[in-house]
Amino acid sequence: MNKTIKLAVAGAVLSAASMANAGIIIPAGEWTMDINGNVNAFAIMTDADAAQTGAGVGASGVVANGIATAQVFGESKSSALNTGLLPSWLGFTGTTRQNDLDVSFTISFQPNASSNDGSGDVLAPLNRQAFLTFGDASWGSVKMGKDLGIFAGDAILSDMTLLGVGGAGGRSGTQTTLGGIGAGYLYPAWHGQIAYTTPNMNGFQATIGITNPDTGGGATANQDRFGIEGKASYALPMGKVWVSGASYNLKYAATNQDYDMNVLDIGTTINVGNASVTAYFYSGSGIGQTSTNYLDNTAAGGGASATFDERDGDGGMVQATYVIPTGTKLGVAYGLNRWDLADGETSASAVLDENNRWTVGAYHPLTKHLNLVAEFNAIESKDHQGDQQESDSISLGAILFF
Repeated sequence: MNKTIKLAVAGAVLSAASMANAGIIIPAGEWTMDINGNVNAFAIMTDADAAQTGAGVGASGVVANGIATAQVFGESKSSALNTGLLPSWLGFTGTTRQNDLDVSFTISFQPNASSNDGSGDVLAPLNRQAFLTFGDASWGSVKMGKDLGIFAGDAILSDMTLLGVGGAGGRSGTQTTLGGIGAGYLYPAWHGQIAYTTPNMNGFQATIGITNPDTGGGATANQDRFGIEGKASYALPMGKVWVSGASYNLKYAATNQDYDMNVLDIGTTINVGNASVTAYFYSGSGIGQTSTNYLDNTAAGGGASATFDERDGDGGMVQATYVIPTGTKLGVAYGLNRWDLADGETSASAVLDENNRWTVGAYHPLTKHLNLVAEFNAIESKDHQGDQQESDSISLGAILFF
């Protein structure tokens, strides 16, 4: 099973006994092929409060680019059948040992559970992975290609909603939901990258890499240097601790103005018997509403003001889970993302202030590979004018790993 899916499985949503340890293994000459992935679908029922009126409420009814689901046509209730935070996945990983090197490749595809057009066929599938690796246990490994970002990767892989829905699942036809993205952590995104990872040194391991800037400002923006991302982790007797960081720069060609995005985080997961606790915190400047690559000063949830002054932001999540005798994992999580006003902005600015989220979930291993999932999510968005919007959702579904 490729590394991202393995981490997702081991990422602490369900008990280890309930999940597959590998995909479908096929020897193929000098190569070993691993065909792996998941299929999931969720029925999501949402009840959204009407957003307060004010300058912070856009035409879509969303408070200053918050993530709380807005009412549509004045209706508070909506329903959807979507994939969850983790999309359905089909991955192919090939591994071999040649010239004293471990060599591998991974290519994956992510189809959708549904679409909201008449035919059900419009929504484009995702293509999140295409990378190669080479290395040796004695000196480490090199990755080249597209994969999950280095910064905040451990945060999303530690989120219990990774096998569920989390936030922003109330509208049909979305490719994925948001989980705790924007309300607990920033999205690591899927970057083209060249990264080096050290060997495992008695539990300590580090990664440093250059990444594709993934410019968020469209054709008017340019990034004249690579992004830089890195992380370090240490395995504890009962869990792990990690730190990671990222640095980007965006420049607008029309005005010759630019701003920087710099962010750091720290997190830990501690396991004691059937209980697990995760605590996470990040802080930075020039960061967007949900993602490190949301480098767009034109939006109320972007990383900088109209005068290219960075907006500071921070946030984090606390999560606790416990496996009861039936094997069901019960969990509760609270997440929060906050943004300060930039220099020159006032409380009258239509700028996002915070998103916060409560999640209660149950994840039951019906078989070794198949898990039933039930979640309740309460999301709230506020802007600096005091406008706010709330939505509650219940999701019921299943996820099958192979």
